[in-house]
Amino acid sequence: MRHFRHFLALLVIIAATITTGAALAQDTPSGLPVPRFVSLKVGIANGRAGPQQAHPIVWRYTRTGLPMEIVAETSEWRRVRDPDGEVTWMHNSLLSGRRSVYTRDETALLARPREDAPEEAVADGGAVLWLERCRDGWCRLEAQGLRGWARVETLWGIYPEEGGSDLSSPADPVLSANVAHDTAPD
Repeated sequence: MRHFRHFLALLVIIAATITTGAALAQDTPSGLPVPRFVSLKVGIANGRAGPQQAHPIVWRYTRTGLPMEIVAETSEWRRVRDPDGEVTWMHNSLLSGRRSVYTRDETALLARPREDAPEEAVADGGAVLWLERCRDGWCRLEAQGLRGWARVETLWGIYPEEGGSDLSSPADPVLSANVAHDTAPD
């Protein structure tokens, strides 16, 4: 009888742990997990120092599709990290669930997910490409009508479990400077 009570207590603890873990994953105002990647929906988006219009603008983003990582959220605002590591607040209407990636350096887009595959195109460093899918450490990308595969290590906007590769985790968020910055390409 005592073993049965111990077993029953263990089952209750396991059930509570599983339920709590599932609740935490979705216990956000949007019901979506945090962190997660999204992209800029608009051509001009203001990143603010806090989650209200009254907070000063600290970054002005001018690239539709730029990937952003949501690291916190309120019902209407998202705290986001950009590819350079800057963290600001944006209204949720400025963000899209469509996924994109950012190339840190010049990146070859290959015909197949293999190192010896023919090159289809080359993306410049700082390019924004639409993410189609990932597997075995490779992602299929699209931009300007061109498609190809690139190694996940060359991209920002992918979590390790999505690309099937051992990527380092992103740095902890830091606050942006108090001076507004423009992200338009030179």
